[in-house]
Amino acid sequence: MNRELFGVFDDEEAFTDHRCPSEFDEVVRGKVATVGIRDPGLGTFGWSASHEDEDGSCLIWGENYPEEGENGARWFLEQYAAEGRAAFDALNGSYLVFVEHDGEALVATDPVRSCECFYTDNGDVRLFGTDAATVARTIDDPTLRLPAVLEYLHAGVTLGEKTSIEQLRRVRADTVLRPDGLDPLERFVYEPREFDYVAELADRLERAIRRRAQLPGRKGLLLSAGYDSRTLLSGVPGIEHCYTVGDPASQEVRGAKRLAHQYGARHTAFPPDHRYLLADDRKVRYSQGIKESLHIHHAGYTDEINVDTIYHGLLSDTFFRGHFTGEDELEMFGKRIPLYRTDPDPKPVAVLLSKFGYDREASRQLSAHVDCGVDDPDEFVRDAVRTELEASASRVDSPQNQLNCCGILNQPSLPFHVQLADNYFSSFLAVDRELLDWHLSTPPEYRTTETFLAACERIDPGMLRHEPPDRPRSHRALNDIEGFLRRKTPFLRSFEPPWPDRETLFEVYNLDRRLLPDHEHLYDLPGRHKLRIHDVLGWLGQSSEPTERALEGLLEPGAGGVRRPSDDRSAI
Repeated sequence: MNRELFGVFDDEEAFTDHRCPSEFDEVVRGKVATVGIRDPGLGTFGWSASHEDEDGSCLIWGENYPEEGENGARWFLEQYAAEGRAAFDALNGSYLVFVEHDGEALVATDPVRSCECFYTDNGDVRLFGTDAATVARTIDDPTLRLPAVLEYLHAGVTLGEKTSIEQLRRVRADTVLRPDGLDPLERFVYEPREFDYVAELADRLERAIRRRAQLPGRKGLLLSAGYDSRTLLSGVPGIEHCYTVGDPASQEVRGAKRLAHQYGARHTAFPPDHRYLLADDRKVRYSQGIKESLHIHHAGYTDEINVDTIYHGLLSDTFFRGHFTGEDELEMFGKRIPLYRTDPDPKPVAVLLSKFGYDREASRQLSAHVDCGVDDPDEFVRDAVRTELEASASRVDSPQNQLNCCGILNQPSLPFHVQLADNYFSSFLAVDRELLDWHLSTPPEYRTTETFLAACERIDPGMLRHEPPDRPRSHRALNDIEGFLRRKTPFLRSFEPPWPDRETLFEVYNLDRRLLPDHEHLYDLPGRHKLRIHDVLGWLGQSSEPTERALEGLLEPGAGGVRRPSDDRSAI
């Protein structure tokens, strides 16, 4: 990767056993840890920072906005020396932070783990880093972690602290990593209260955007015709160019183009050809072997995005509009009718699986080809989600917030930001500290599209001038009714989905043979599941050849019906 943090809880000699210091722009050598950072933007305000003095050392990797001064690492080291772990509350951005002071060394994720930290124990030495593949390559005898791979193949995300390799783990969200353990923090805990939800959201959005407007150089925006990126288009001065993946004639692209022109920005549409789905080694690397590269919609067009700083609205729907909130429904005539209100008694496992994109029938089809000793894939996936829900119980006050917490801390779409942050200065508006606090303080029934749009209108009444093409009405029920009528009425044009059709692209561009040339027996699987198989095989190939071979063995023709848990799996 272009940007990386890698370290060992040990001296420089232990560090050089695995990495060469010349691979990094800077290496801090403490009494407890040695850590290297590589980042072309190191030292830029709002971005990666380093500092080392007689009091200790600090590295911040990623986006960070110090409350004082230009150097976020110097500022945080001073805060940590004065306040201890309470200083983590003051960090703001999408980052990983390393700090060593007074004989103690720690690594911490941001509150929602928007930047992952992977670690492994090599003998008595703990190694850690931001690139899962480079950390995995330090493992002497890696083994495939079948349950983690199975979670990924069926649900599109590996949950919790697991990875595809048994000896490689991830630091949980809102947690610090120590040389010999992990400790949870309490920055992401739901404590709803009463306040003016609309006014506070508007004010906090404006402050968060002002912070991020300071990122340098030419500015661009990944823009949809929906709501989530509009606040940035309206609020960041000098956005020169907007980019949308889609057919130039589609409703989505035409809607995005209108928004860009409203605010004086140029607009480019990237046609959804083979580049939209084709996952090369670079794109697969960003999946880290735990999440779908499919979410990096723009990856194939990166060479044409000619800006220094890129903005996006990722997770705005999650934090402000209740993406993971369970909605009440009524069952009638075999159909589920939405009631457009928060479910007083949600079914957390079912809701999360639907949000993750789990398809029960596709999973049964997948199980016919990939046998990992699981008799019922549906029950396996449900048990995995149930376990992860229980892990978030101490951070929540209600079933709805437990749903949100578990979904957010296992967010499947983060490769989207990982790829951007490796190639540009990339702003992650939704994880601003003030906005996270708004999310945690606002009851789920007020984290809605209506609240968000009211806040947008307070910021800029012109922001809602153009409605999303699939939501022309002011109320969801009216949009759903119109959508139904358009689908059922001859001569009326239906609303178009915002994303290109995967199955069509697979056929037109012969992606089966390009992605899985040696696995013709898998070609009847849905496109999304074939992409998952390609992702995890490709990532293991970059990280650990023995585990790649082990998974290849499970994908052989007939494996689903022949291999059983009692078979010889010594390579696994």
